[in-house]
Amino acid sequence: MVVLVGLLQYRLWVSDDGVREVQRLRAEIAAQVEENAQIRARNDLLAAEVLDLKNEGPAVEMVARREYGMIHRDETFFHFAE
Repeated sequence: MVVLVGLLQYRLWVSDDGVREVQRLRAEIAAQVEENAQIRARNDLLAAEVLDLKNEGPAVEMVARREYGMIHRDETFFHFAE
């Protein structure tokens, strides 16, 4: 009986599917949940930007200024060379 209990305890604490493995998997799950939350937040921001671009909101102007160097008709553009 003692040998059987000893084998069961060994399997519970030391084997590949024992307590250590369960703890490792729980830590891995927690890390994945955190990463998923960060990715979900980034996706929400991108979805909001897409909606803004589709509705021709301020994002269109921002992209035009940043990526294409466009300005309004009544603005003056100054370019300083180094």
